[in-house]
Amino acid sequence: MLYMMDRDDIAVGVGGEGGVLEDGTILPNVGGYLPIIEQGMSTAGGCRCRQAIPVGLGGRLDTDANYGLRKAFLQRGSRKYSPLRQPTSQQVMIEKISAGVSFLYSVTLVPLDSTNTIPITEEFFKAFEERQGTYEAEYCFRSLKMARDTWFDDKFYTSYFMWDSFTSGVAVSIMRNSHKNNGENEFAEMEYMNITVVTSNKPYGISDGSNPLFDGLKVLKFKLKKGGVHSGHVQTGLRDPFCFVENGKGKCKDGYTEEITGPDAVRVLVATKAKANHDVDSRLDREFFTSFLDNFLIREKFFTNQILNTKSWENLLFMDMSAGVLALFYLLKVPVEVLNLKAILVSPTGWANAATIDIIYDLLHMMGRDDIPVGLGDVFAMNQSDKVFQVGDCKYAKAIPHGSAGFLDSDTLYGLARDLPRSPRSLELKYIDFNCGYTAENSVKFKAPRDTDHPKLRQPLALEIWTSILKTLDPRSKITVLTNGPLTSLAKIITATKTASLIQNVYIVGGHISRSSLDKGNVFTIHSNKYAEFNIFLDPFAAKTVFESGLNITLIPLGTQRKVGLFAQTLERLELTRRTPEAQFVKRLLFRLYNLQQTHHRYRHMLLPQMNIHFRIHSWVKILGAIFLDGDHPNLKPTMQEMPIQVIAEGVESRDGQILIDKKQGKLVKILKNVDPTARYDLFSNRLGDEKLSAVLGSYKEQRIMWNTPPNN
Repeated sequence: MLYMMDRDDIAVGVGGEGGVLEDGTILPNVGGYLPIIEQGMSTAGGCRCRQAIPVGLGGRLDTDANYGLRKAFLQRGSRKYSPLRQPTSQQVMIEKISAGVSFLYSVTLVPLDSTNTIPITEEFFKAFEERQGTYEAEYCFRSLKMARDTWFDDKFYTSYFMWDSFTSGVAVSIMRNSHKNNGENEFAEMEYMNITVVTSNKPYGISDGSNPLFDGLKVLKFKLKKGGVHSGHVQTGLRDPFCFVENGKGKCKDGYTEEITGPDAVRVLVATKAKANHDVDSRLDREFFTSFLDNFLIREKFFTNQILNTKSWENLLFMDMSAGVLALFYLLKVPVEVLNLKAILVSPTGWANAATIDIIYDLLHMMGRDDIPVGLGDVFAMNQSDKVFQVGDCKYAKAIPHGSAGFLDSDTLYGLARDLPRSPRSLELKYIDFNCGYTAENSVKFKAPRDTDHPKLRQPLALEIWTSILKTLDPRSKITVLTNGPLTSLAKIITATKTASLIQNVYIVGGHISRSSLDKGNVFTIHSNKYAEFNIFLDPFAAKTVFESGLNITLIPLGTQRKVGLFAQTLERLELTRRTPEAQFVKRLLFRLYNLQQTHHRYRHMLLPQMNIHFRIHSWVKILGAIFLDGDHPNLKPTMQEMPIQVIAEGVESRDGQILIDKKQGKLVKILKNVDPTARYDLFSNRLGDEKLSAVLGSYKEQRIMWNTPPNN
């Protein structure tokens, strides 16, 4: 966005790895990934408050991707996230304030009561549509239009408001008019109020296990007082029984901004409502509407996007996300007569958010495989979604850190995702007749409230892709499934369809079979669970469903992963292979992971042998599953053993995801015990260096050069 606006001079701060000590001491660089009430010494944590936000369609997925328009519109500048080099939010604030600030403004609140007085009216929408004279105006309008077209009901013009943009306008106007008193500005009526934010519910001072700021603590955090307004019941979830009143709205007030008097009150400048347009003849009824549209007309477009026109032994369905791209590179290099990759199902219940699906689309485009369909799986683990609303809990996903060595790194491919070529998206979506990136486009055919402009580009769901590929199979053919993440999508296929009989084999990368009390799992953020492995822990009920399904399963467990996941040896081997674009990209990624492990304390826990290196789960282990499917390679010398196993899924955090040997009730599963590591390194490196089936585009840099090269006449 800053690159589009020619403002690369503006510093960007993101998160931070600081924490809050048990006594409430707030350390520098607290990241803001978690609310203060849940913030500890890690960026991993629950979603007590955040679970109210939908995760998938209409929620964070559409926000993260801006309905798919971010990728379609915005060119990539040279600046990007890089692990350990990205300034934190506090660092940027301190730097800019220290550089010299002439005036610090008081806290100003623009509450819901105020933004509710400036809904997006139909007249404003039409005026905006007519005034798309700049690139940024077009981008913003199309974002607004997509929000309207995908709105959940027919009341968009009375229920969609100018939230952030109105707040920005009020702030800028107050700064422009700093010589005036009481925050006077052009766009909102202002008033000083004495307020507080409600953090708990009466009765105060009674410990019921819901309030982490008080319950079980000898020293209270933040110098809070027992019996005070923060010492009551804290809402524990979406359907906390304490908060429900029979035939009522509910009684909990967590997060409510209340006007009060007394020592707990804070004097704050509050915007009470949007001002009417002083031009009574204008069709725009709010003063801010006119200013908003006028600001878009002061710049000219300065660049445009362009459009790129770009029978097997085994039918494979690949289920994964994030750093499983290494395994995906490998699978795409296997000749189709050996392995026919029919589809990819993305599981957002693992180590990446749903919007990371665009990395998969970019990688497929790089390898010239835009023909492979990509399906989006469920965004919640089994039994974690709400029965009514499109929201849910994060009982298991809370184990994943939000910052370094967590979502921040895996969602950006450790800062390298922007180096991949961009899959063919364009301002003129009508010219594209296949799906090549996430988009919020939708269709009434799939139960959307209305068709968007390009419903054929709708992002298909995992079950839809599964159904479609079954229709393409020969009568006697079956599907082999390789899973490199949580088993959410496979469990959904088993429970929601009657097609499990068409699955020939399932290869599961994950799980841990402990041999002793010292043989620990790798869920390092949940200290009470010592023996689970992440892929199984993140959706234990799905894992239990899959293992009890009767499918022919081969498990590649944590113990096997630990024997073969060595970075140094494979990096050495990659140095000797041909320099294909995919080999070069993989080497860069692995080298970055290796350096992070070796050089910084934030990644140091991943070197502990009893916890396993999480990067191995995100790379080598996934590669091992892919190699295992790559035809008959006797040099691998695989050792297999059948074992009766049982997955624990009880809703108990300290036990869920653990795998037991159960000779009475366990299901027989083939366990890969060992492979020859040297043969694995050679096979992986040789396949990536093979110039056959190599990348058609090496990088985004190469792609931009191609875009800017005039065609030959």
